[in-house]
Amino acid sequence: GYEEREGGFRKETVERLLRLHFRDGRTRVNGDALLLMAELLKVFVREAAARAARQAQAEDLEKVDIEHVEKVLPQLLLDFV
Repeated sequence: GYEEREGGFRKETVERLLRLHFRDGRTRVNGDALLLMAELLKVFVREAAARAARQAQAEDLEKVDIEHVEKVLPQLLLDFV
């Protein structure tokens, strides 16, 4: 679908992620809310990747590793609150 070609998350995947945190199994999420969450996740992941790449460059490394993501994650989370 469109979301997959654009590098985004499928609505079904987003709904499953959200359901992990629902207290009431009967809670429903409408399609617009799922699309909005999918877009937010896409922006978040792209920003995390870009910041991790900049961190690796700052350390004169050509390869981004999980440690670079871990270094930029605290500020990234604060920026998205």
